[in-house]
Amino acid sequence: MDPADARALLDPLVGRYERPAFIDDDPISVVWAFDDPADREVIGLFAAVLAWGRRSVILSKLADLVDRMDARPHRFVRDFALTRADRLDGFKHRTFSSADAVALTRSVQAALEEHGSLGALFAGGLDEGSDIGPAIQTFSDTLLTIVPDAGMRSKHLARPSTGSACKRLAMYARWMTRPGPVDLGQWTGVRPDQLVIPLDVHTGTQARRLGLLERRYDDWRAVQELTDVCRQLAPDDPARYDFALFGLGAYGGGDIE
Repeated sequence: MDPADARALLDPLVGRYERPAFIDDDPISVVWAFDDPADREVIGLFAAVLAWGRRSVILSKLADLVDRMDARPHRFVRDFALTRADRLDGFKHRTFSSADAVALTRSVQAALEEHGSLGALFAGGLDEGSDIGPAIQTFSDTLLTIVPDAGMRSKHLARPSTGSACKRLAMYARWMTRPGPVDLGQWTGVRPDQLVIPLDVHTGTQARRLGLLERRYDDWRAVQELTDVCRQLAPDDPARYDFALFGLGAYGGGDIE
């Protein structure tokens, strides 16, 4: 599709879906429920990691998790000790178990102690002139290894080096980096032009249907290919087209892939 034609089609869709009404039934609503940026980035990571399956179930599981954290996710993680691990007993969402919840809590706690914030950890992995691929890689590698005995499973923290599209972490970075009305815009160390499209089955299907993506597989190479096309349309903010492509294929549906 010609860039001008693509922009003419996609820009109105961004306007349709990137609005406050999008928030209510989306996992980002759990993040917006907090005023403190420290709470937002902590629960945002958990929300992104758990964002697969039926939206109603995701929101229910996140509400349960917030309750277990006494509605203070940053403080819960900061003060966490294995003696309090029973607070997470029985928590489960698909393949994410209570043991995974404990492992991620311990890893995030150590990352906060070492880096000060998750945003600082993420920004520290950026390469100038690159997209956020190196930052996602460093972020995941750090959380997987920072507490050697935590048992953090790599299936929950994707990395570009494995070929994964890293949809959930790309979405988390979008939440934290882009300005509103849907995203939160609180990570000042990451620029919107460095973001990539959070590629899932909906965005991939629509992008191929529109001739914006040739690669058949929803992997990291496809992420970069589609983001490069979107960057031609909006050099300063390619991830804005996530709203158009995802909304075109899935808005109003019940599942998040």
